[in-house]
Parts: sequence; C-alpha cells; structure tokens
Amino acid sequence: MDNFIVSARKYRPATFQQVVGQTAITATLQNAIRNNHLAQAFLFTGPRGVGKTTCARILAKTINCENLKETIEPCDACESCESFNNSASFNVHELDAASNNSVDDIRTLVDQVRIPPQVGKFKVYIIDEVHMLSQAAFNAFLKTLEEPPAYAKFILATTEKHKILPTILSRCQLYDFKRIQVEDISKHLAYVAENEGVAAEEEALHTIAQKSDGALRDALSTFDQIVSYSGDSITYKNVIENLNILDYEYYFQVTDFIADADLSQLLLIFSEIIENGFDGQHFITGLNEHLRNLMVIQDPATLQLLLASPSVKERYREQSARFSIPFLIQAMEVCNKYDLSYKTSNNKRLHIEIALMQLAKIGNSDIQQTTQPIAKPKPREDKKPFYVSSEPKESKPEPKTTDTPKDAETKNESFNKPLAEPKESIAKPKPPGPKPQIDPSPKEEGNGRKIKNISIKASLNALKKKQEEVEDDDVPAITTAFDQEKLNDTWVQFTNSYQKDSPSFSHAIAKHMPVLKEGFVIEYQVDNILIAKDILNVTALLEYLKDELNNNQITLKAVVADNKKEKIAYTDREKFEEMAKKYPGIIALKDQMNLELEF
Repeated sequence: MDNFIVSARKYRPATFQQVVGQTAITATLQNAIRNNHLAQAFLFTGPRGVGKTTCARILAKTINCENLKETIEPCDACESCESFNNSASFNVHELDAASNNSVDDIRTLVDQVRIPPQVGKFKVYIIDEVHMLSQAAFNAFLKTLEEPPAYAKFILATTEKHKILPTILSRCQLYDFKRIQVEDISKHLAYVAENEGVAAEEEALHTIAQKSDGALRDALSTFDQIVSYSGDSITYKNVIENLNILDYEYYFQVTDFIADADLSQLLLIFSEIIENGFDGQHFITGLNEHLRNLMVIQDPATLQLLLASPSVKERYREQSARFSIPFLIQAMEVCNKYDLSYKTSNNKRLHIEIALMQLAKIGNSDIQQTTQPIAKPKPREDKKPFYVSSEPKESKPEPKTTDTPKDAETKNESFNKPLAEPKESIAKPKPPGPKPQIDPSPKEEGNGRKIKNISIKASLNALKKKQEEVEDDDVPAITTAFDQEKLNDTWVQFTNSYQKDSPSFSHAIAKHMPVLKEGFVIEYQVDNILIAKDILNVTALLEYLKDELNNNQITLKAVVADNKKEKIAYTDREKFEEMAKKYPGIIALKDQMNLELEF
C-alpha cells in the first residue's frame, strides 16, 4: 500500500502564486526581491493555518534561486531549488522554538550564523512559534538579530505576537496574515477535489470552508476526513453528518413556522432536533445566526457578510421577504437572551421551548400589525376611564371604527419614541374617576421584559381624541353654584381618596387650600411648577371637581407658593442678636456691666 500524504502537505504551495488568500503579502515580498530591498529580519504573524511557514519557505527558496523567473518565482531547476525540494539545502535552517527555546539553542544558532553559505547567496533561518522562546533566549538573540551578516536572513513566525518582546518586534518587518475568506477556501477545495477525482457539491465545500474558521490547513484536513467517510463523492448531507452540523433546512423551516406563529410545529421540529442528538444551545445559536443572515441579505451593502453558496443565498433572499428588520432584531434579542442564560437553566429543553414560544408570539403580533386592522377596544363597564362622562346621555349607536395599519404602526412606535410634552388643550375631557384607568396587565416584549400595554403618550393621544369626540357632541354647559366651604370639603375628599393612586401629588396639593375666584376659576397653590404640569393628575383633579360640584365650567389655575421662610436663630450669638433687635436695652446693659460675650 502506497504511503498516503495528507492534502495539507501534498498541495502545500511551492510558489507565491499558489499561496491562497494572502495576495497583499506575497506581492510585497516579490517586489522586495525584485527591487533588492530585502529586510534582515521578518516577522510573520496571524492565526493558524493561513500560510505563515509556507510563505517563509517560499521566500527562502526564491531568494537563493539562481535563475529567477520574470514573475519572481523560483525556477525549480537550479541546484539550490533542487536541494530545497529534496529537503537537503544547507542554506535554509528551520528551528522549532516550541521545543528549542533555551539560551543554549539560540547560542548554537548564533554560532551557525557566523559561517557564510557555500552555495547560493543567503543563509535563511526560519524560527517557528518564536513566541515560545524564553526571556533569556530572546535577550541572547537581540544583538545578532539587530546586526546580522549581510548573507543572513531571519524569518520568525508566530500566532501570538503579543508575547514577543518589543525589542524583537522593532528589529523586524511585520507581516500580518489574515484569515482566508470562505470563497477562497471553497475554490481551493474544488481544485483539490478535481485533482483527486472526487465529485463534490458546492454547498458541501462551502460548509467545510465555514467550519475551518479561515484556516486552509484545517479545511484540507476536514476534506480528507470527509473523503474517508463518503468515498469519491462528497455531498452536503455527508458533511453535516460527519461534522455534526445542524442542517440549514431546519432553520428555514423554523423561521417559516415563526412567521406563521405556528407554535405546535415549532415544538415538534425542536423535538426532532433534540432526538437527532443536537444540543439546545447549538440550535439556538444557529437560529440566531440564521436570523442575522436574513437581516444582512436585505441590504445590498451587507450582502457580502453572508457566507453561503449562491443557491443558499437565493433561499435566504426569498425567505427574508417575509420579515421586517425590526422583527428580526427583536427575534435576535430573544435568541441571544436565552443563549446567555442556557447554562444556568435546570430544564434546558423547556428553556429553549420558551424561547420558541416568545418568537412565535413576536411573529403573531407582527402579522397582526402588518396584515390585519386592529379593532378599537371599548371602555370597560366596571371601571370607566376618567375622561368618560358619568352624566346620563341619550344613547347613540356607536359606529364601528377600526384603526388603519398605519395607525397601528404609530401606536406600536410609541414605545420607542421619546415622550413629547402634551398640549394644555388636552386637559378638558369629560369625567368622573380620580385617575386614568390604564390596564395594569403586563405583556411581554420579544426579549421577555414586562411592559405596560399603553405608553403615556398613547394615553394622551386617546385623551385628545376623546376630547374631540366630546366637543362634537355639543354638551350643554352646567353652571351649578357652590361656595368656598363646599369647595374645601370637596378638595379634602379628593386628596384623601387619591392617596392610593398618587401619594406625592395628593400630598402636594393638600398643603394649601384652594381659593374660589370669579367665573368658577379655582386658584390653588403648589410648591413646584412641575406639580402643575402633571397633566394626568391635574386632569383627574379637574374632572373630580366638575363631577362632585356638578359644574363643567370649572377651570384650575396654579400659583407657585412663596417658600421663603423666616430665619430661625440657632446659635447663641444669633439668639442674642434677635433679642437685641426686640430689646435694645440689652446692649446698654452689657456695656454698663462691662460684659464680654464668649461665643
């Protein structure tokens, strides 16, 4: 049986042109060779499997080639190239710093540097994983690295640049290798599959490329693993089975069920996923990424952020038409919340099922707001809002009104918009209760937080709309007379009954009794103008007075009380000065008796 060579070694680039995904670095190195501007030391940094050591070897081979091509590539025919290809070159030395990290190892290397090359122009020293060198080894290497012989070149490679001494970094040219793009890895895998005679689906290669996290070596190792599993044909199904990846078909189905608010199917498909051996956190993380992909594909500017094959991108584009950006953001917040709290949950399956219920609820509310008119709720009979008149009126059939989708959207946006200061004209609606009755039953947002059903701005808009309806009804004026005493009694009754609803407002207006003026104007004092600007509570007060005093022409006028208080004497000197003002003879008595004040 022939010796098997893994693809990562078999297809290791031998020229700059074959290096995948590092065009900027290879072009820089070729130009430096062409212009004879080679530095004395290079530092190649970057994540694993992106070509650092490979580029170091190609650079060492190229600068010693005796017959360079016009494209600045080695000829592979001269003595230097052949010896390098046979791993017998005396001009290229590789040192693994992970196992040779002592001072003695560096001293041995320094001794070798003193010997000039017998064949070729340069002696190249490649030190891999250089961050593993000890502090003493770095210090022993400094002088040689700063002033090496003209024929010596050092190429250092590391995945952890932050562990290298600044004195070493300052003596090297730094080259940062980036993660290789999914598209580049996928194309290279297709090239390897073609050379190996393996039929591979495009989606399968894309999945392998995404799983490699930008490392080409990892992608080639995974490719060999899948070939061993499936033979000469690589399919998407083989890849997800071998790598334990959740099929994206599940995510497309789950999001469709969320859009339809089909909770039953959501729970059933999640049960199927659990039975297939997948972890709940794995599922919720993948679902969050799927929602993110649906969002980025809606904007051409962010389309490049979606790493998927063209056929899968088209499916994302079709499904994204069902969702709005606000919905996707809210759904991602729910997924992220339950992902973070997954490990602390005792019943992990129920934890994810609750997340799916939340998502289904968001989908249901989104459908109602965008596709169905919302029926206007009727006032409750048991607790009437304060703006509904308690006076007997001729019953009229109420026309059935519905809010347009635009109105529904406006009400929905009231949660996110800043509160606008209400107009004073809103403070005249009709009716008995001491305070607006806002339904206290909470509802849940997509992220699980509890919020009130109505915002303050929505309440004020309702007041304004009700006021307009009341004005259209041509309510007759009621001007029942009342005196100051009855006003005081009513005022006290309100402050006592309003303690439970708003203790601060009730206490503030109870400090001063009101004064009845002409034209049924009631003047009341407040310590702070902000109390008078509390529209909801002031309106409740006004409607209570109108109802109890049977007079709908009453108006309120707030006056800020003078809070200046008489200065109180606390110290002995202040007390003496106060007494002297009232009784000037005390000063004369003090002088006659030659008394001294010791304070």
